[in-house]
Amino acid sequence: MKQYLDLLTHILDNGEEKHDRTGTGTLSTFGYQMRFNLNKGFPLLTTKKVHLKSVIYELLWFIKGDTNIKYLVENNVRIWNEWPYQIFKKSSDYQNETMKQFIEKIKNSDDFAKKHGELGPVYGRQWRHFEGPDGLFVDQLQKVINDIKANPSSRRLIINAWNPPLIPKMALPPCHMMFHFYVNNNRLSCQLYQRSADTFLGIPFNIASYALLTMMIAHVTNLELGDFVHTLGDAHIYNDHFEQVKLQLSRKPRELPKMVIDPIVKDIEDFKYEDFNLINYNPHPLIKGKVSV
Repeated sequence: MKQYLDLLTHILDNGEEKHDRTGTGTLSTFGYQMRFNLNKGFPLLTTKKVHLKSVIYELLWFIKGDTNIKYLVENNVRIWNEWPYQIFKKSSDYQNETMKQFIEKIKNSDDFAKKHGELGPVYGRQWRHFEGPDGLFVDQLQKVINDIKANPSSRRLIINAWNPPLIPKMALPPCHMMFHFYVNNNRLSCQLYQRSADTFLGIPFNIASYALLTMMIAHVTNLELGDFVHTLGDAHIYNDHFEQVKLQLSRKPRELPKMVIDPIVKDIEDFKYEDFNLINYNPHPLIKGKVSV
């Protein structure tokens, strides 16, 4: 995916040193956009292997409206473990448990998971139960699907995960915070605005996730595929990822794979992991990197 490699090069060429919340430090730029034609293959990075299982289960977790890591843990998805573990370490219940022991407790105890696996009203809660005044709420995901079917020319096909009064209650405020659907000539496109973009670890997941979400919504609304447009705010490379980025830039991109969705699925609520079949994915080997929390 040349678009992604161009992003990394842009940051290396134009980025400036910037302190960050995690204390790791970054090379940062502000404002960048990538565009992916979803008819030219599924935009899953080929210059390193991306763990598609984690992408799919996380997306299904968002769609469920879930905000507890137990569902992810039960499906051996680790991408959200660091945040509740760091919170747990500050609690009176912490007895020097390792991350592995913490995850085993999440997996085996509903009570423990309910108390220590909760992330607060993060993505899934905002997608499915965005709270307003007087106890009113909106299921944004279902509303957008209904609106696409009823009024596809609407310019209001928007889902927003940034709910300011609830930000303090979230383990991590939404990075990919707002997305906007666009229908024209029977094709569905999606533009995502991402306020904070960890380009080595996070962005490959985000591209794949929102491309797949666009495909799923096109599928249940009987539309063809258009583009996924990814707009970034603070696009950065963490200081401990430079060697990994240089290795990735030394690799030649390979042909994109194809994603096939089971045609029998008709409703966004009915998707399961087994409904997705990735064909001809031939990436370069995995490159590991540390997540900054």
